[in-house]
Amino acid sequence: MNSKKYNNTKLLINIAKGISSFLLLYYFVSSGLSLQLKLFISLYLRNNYLILIAFVLVTGLAGGVIFAPINFYTDYLLEHKYKLSNQTITQWLFEGLKEVLVSIGIGIPILLLFYYSLFKFGHNWWLPFAIALFVISILLAKVLPILILPIFYKISPLQNEDLSIRIKNLASNAGVKIENVFKFDMSKNTKKANAAFTGLGKSKRILLGDTLLSEYSHDEIETVIAHELGHYKHKHILKNILIGTLSSFLTLFLVSVLYSVSLSWFHFNEITDISALPLLVLWMILIGLIQAPITNIISRRFEYQADKFAISSTRKTESFISTLEKLTEQNLGDKNPHPFVEWFFYSHPSINKRISAIKEFELSLIENDSIAGKLKYQRS
Repeated sequence: MNSKKYNNTKLLINIAKGISSFLLLYYFVSSGLSLQLKLFISLYLRNNYLILIAFVLVTGLAGGVIFAPINFYTDYLLEHKYKLSNQTITQWLFEGLKEVLVSIGIGIPILLLFYYSLFKFGHNWWLPFAIALFVISILLAKVLPILILPIFYKISPLQNEDLSIRIKNLASNAGVKIENVFKFDMSKNTKKANAAFTGLGKSKRILLGDTLLSEYSHDEIETVIAHELGHYKHKHILKNILIGTLSSFLTLFLVSVLYSVSLSWFHFNEITDISALPLLVLWMILIGLIQAPITNIISRRFEYQADKFAISSTRKTESFISTLEKLTEQNLGDKNPHPFVEWFFYSHPSINKRISAIKEFELSLIENDSIAGKLKYQRS
């Protein structure tokens, strides 16, 4: 099956890329190359913050060059091989350039804030930096649909009045105030389809990919939106913020301890030594490996809850199942991944498990409706 080959290929490449990144970064620090690079930059720059920016940009560029062939294969050649991409090589390069520039624009202030925390608070740097990251994450969530997404997609109000009214009614029933529903030109990059619920507060928006609008019925789209609204109804957004915040605080605390302990292993003396900072990344990678399956277990639980809301709020089980099957087919999702792969890597349950759970929930709804009907008849 194409979907199985596609997903296994991407998975194996990403695993190999992750292991290679870790080993190269370890070699970069342990071999003394990290120290040599810092000393070289120090010949031209005196300010520690400028040295840090240059150090990160050079190492990032080196990593980009090393992994350029494999990134080109996975992001461009593989997508075209399986007829999923609509991009020309020029478009792919341009989109990649925008991603890099946006990442630099957001990343450098955070990097400088981190280094300031390191200098100002010493071994307790993790606490003020974690608090700052929490504030930044809230701000980014608010500005994402307004300032960041338009850099990558043309976003415009949905013109279909019938569908827009349906979605607004669903949102109202879920307790979500939505000023407007928007579409975005997903088809400029890919043949895949998707929808999203983004933003916080007044920036909340429902976004529908044009590929979804053109290839799915109104009933099917309605169930997709109901699923997204289910995340809001069950407070998954707030819960994810809370979980992410606690995870961030815990991770940064552990990293700060492990970083301080491991400095002497590589003959570093100061936590502010720029050439030692890649050690932080190494520890974050290792801790991330432990956190990943835990985070995914929680995420899959949230997906099941959102599926149930989609069914209970629309009562369009067949349309929802049809949508999930079509999306899986269109996006070349693996319908039945290996149990370990699903447990460790998947933030969403496999399609087969989701459909089974949906059918079970539908039966429970029918039984509850039947019991309620009998009670009502007896009272009358």
